[in-house]
Amino acid sequence: MSLRFDPVVLIINDGLGIAPPNDTNAVSAADTPFLDKLCRHFPATLLEAYGLQVGLPRGEMGNSETGHFNIGTGRLIYQSLPRINKSIREGDFFEKEEFLACRNHIKKTNGDIHLMGLLGEGGVHSHQKHLHALLEFCKKQGFTTNVYLHLFLDGRDTNKDSGIDFLNNLLQKMKETGVGTIASMGGRYYGMDRNENWDRIKKNYEAIMGRSEEQFEDPKQALQNSYENEVYDEKFEPATRVDSSGNPIAKVKEGDSVIFFNFRADRARQMTKVFVSEDFEEFDRDYIENLEFTTFIEYEKGLPVNVAYPPKIVETPIAKVFSNNGYKQLHIAETEKYAHVTFFLNGQIEAAFEGEDREIVPSPSVSSYDNKPEMSAYKTTDKMVEAIKQGKHEFLVINFANPDMVGHTGNLEAAIKGVEAVDDNIKRITEAAVKKGGIVFITSDHGNAESMVNIQTQEKNKEHTIYPVPFIVSSKVHKDQQIEPAESLVNLNRFNPRGVLTDVAPTILEYVGLEPSDEMTGTNLLKELI
Repeated sequence: MSLRFDPVVLIINDGLGIAPPNDTNAVSAADTPFLDKLCRHFPATLLEAYGLQVGLPRGEMGNSETGHFNIGTGRLIYQSLPRINKSIREGDFFEKEEFLACRNHIKKTNGDIHLMGLLGEGGVHSHQKHLHALLEFCKKQGFTTNVYLHLFLDGRDTNKDSGIDFLNNLLQKMKETGVGTIASMGGRYYGMDRNENWDRIKKNYEAIMGRSEEQFEDPKQALQNSYENEVYDEKFEPATRVDSSGNPIAKVKEGDSVIFFNFRADRARQMTKVFVSEDFEEFDRDYIENLEFTTFIEYEKGLPVNVAYPPKIVETPIAKVFSNNGYKQLHIAETEKYAHVTFFLNGQIEAAFEGEDREIVPSPSVSSYDNKPEMSAYKTTDKMVEAIKQGKHEFLVINFANPDMVGHTGNLEAAIKGVEAVDDNIKRITEAAVKKGGIVFITSDHGNAESMVNIQTQEKNKEHTIYPVPFIVSSKVHKDQQIEPAESLVNLNRFNPRGVLTDVAPTILEYVGLEPSDEMTGTNLLKELI
């Protein structure tokens, strides 16, 4: 079957939502002449990208993993967070074979159980109620004194200094259950790195192993001291908890069990590999024999761990449909979002489909992306435009990380520059594709950069949002064919959302002349736009 348009291009602007214009909205404050032009002359609308509409709990802000999964599969599936919440609510959480295996292991070895993960209620990588449920599980199993907690502090999907509140909440739960002792703490910047900054991982690993140069006796006081030095949750220096004699409270050792309670893979797999990979070579570490290691979800295929909640696979995402029809495709992103345009977009299927090429462009090596708000957008676009010119691929996908990653810094001026860089590069890609007779679909996975200040606290907002995201279509045949034009990108704010992220895949497929898979539950949006 021949395509109506060639090439077909999908551009995903990570973290670009549409909200009422104001002084703290990096999207409305940015100069985006090309996206404004597209909204004036081509079909454009808004899509819901949060909560129940994407398989998350009611009111829960969207995230990159969920967004790409919905965009790529066209199917609404409850994501890990509500799935685990439901498991706790209905009680089968406490009977999970993988958790019971940890119990059985330390009963045989007389070892300890270690609970490791991100502390807080951000809902992107973890949730505090899951840690509380693990404490309840340990209580039910009769474990109290040999349960140790290794905590990563957030400050990115939550307010920068909200860790103290989450810590107080946790300490209260530990007191109620009589279970658990905090053994180490570190900011997610270290223990949850995903860009192979192994020096950061090592620093937090040493804290978990009881060998950190940084030490504390009182977790609350340690966090307060860090705040006083203006080092907040995300970059809290990894530290080992010690007793009054300076000896570590605990460390992971032979015969122990570990439960890693993060439910998102990308920022959990590196730390997991340190503990479980026999051929680990990134830095010197102790390979721990006879260690029972359980993860909440599958962080990577082939890791020697137990997985409590294996992925629910969607067999035929949009990439597979193009593959099944004999078309070649290219998925490209910089390091920060590479997993999203491959693994998550493809329905959590790790291997590339037949005819699918992948390209990764290194993200800049900087301590914070507000130091380089353009990130690697121009380099990524160079490769994308060249691929369009070569004509080898019929379907091409690209992710721009800037609105999300720079938005997470809380730096408004930098986020504005990041959005402007995206506009520059969307122009280059769209003009190259349309010139060849192609069609371009532009959307986002969730909001972020459009809300850079917390309205309630007036502090920097580093979190995602619940604002809708744009969906824009451009080709030679679509100019001035829209039902209702918008004056600009931000002017889309006056429209009500007409769809959800699961509508993207079937819309693309139907419009280019391919049949959506039976698994797809979304609808064709173009019927409402032109």
